Amino acid sequence: MLEIFEFDFMQRAFMAGLLIALLASISGTFVVLKRYSMISETLAHSALVGVAVGLVAGFSPLWSAVLFSIGSALLIEYLRSHFSLYSDSVLAILLSGSLALAVIIVSVGGSFNNSLFAYLFGSILSVSSQDVYTTLGFGSAALLLLLYYSKELYTICYDEEVAKVSGLNVKALNFLLVSVVAVIIALSIQIVGSLLIGALMIIPTVAAMQYKVGFLKTMLYSVVFGVASVIAGLFFSYYFSLPSGATIVLFVLGIFIFSLIKNRQ
Repeated sequence: MLEIFEFDFMQRAFMAGLLIALLASISGTFVVLKRYSMISETLAHSALVGVAVGLVAGFSPLWSAVLFSIGSALLIEYLRSHFSLYSDSVLAILLSGSLALAVIIVSVGGSFNNSLFAYLFGSILSVSSQDVYTTLGFGSAALLLLLYYSKELYTICYDEEVAKVSGLNVKALNFLLVSVVAVIIALSIQIVGSLLIGALMIIPTVAAMQYKVGFLKTMLYSVVFGVASVIAGLFFSYYFSLPSGATIVLFVLGIFIFSLIKNRQ
């Protein structure tokens, strides 16, 4: 069974997949606690606009995805805080608008091909060494920020009013959180695809919350569930010739269903 690691592309797939599982699970804990779950889908579609621009212009889609995702994250938080718009309304508007814009860009540019579909549904087996290094660099920075400001982020996710009374800069922390999530999502779409990244970020945390073990243990459980799903998904996708992104998501969904049944009261 371990002959899977004899191939360089599988080694890169496991390295990138495990890193993304770690990042998505940790950031997802804050996102779910803040009741901001749809932001993952919205930013994934915004990152897809960056991918489309990169494909048409002929430069790295990963870099442009990161830039567009961060820009959208900042726009979401700006609209939410300055125009008193409901969060779900802002997310729904940008989600549909971003997807439409991405399709138009690649259609006009004549790049509506397998490259775009790889970012829609994920193509972890095509991850290059440069992609792994980029993911490691940006991902490490994102992880350090999340861990360094974990207490502050937990406070604003739990109750923004309490955070304000405590003297925290709520607006700056909100911008920080959505920006970090944007980077993680942009890095993830080549792994599991823009249509599926929300599942890898949200479902492990929701599954972990069923055990009612407190914030830190919930985050740890979420990481374990995410990492286990990536490992199992890659093994199954390789040996049964299944789409890797979709297989990973099905495994994490299975963990959620098991957790739900096991902790039913």
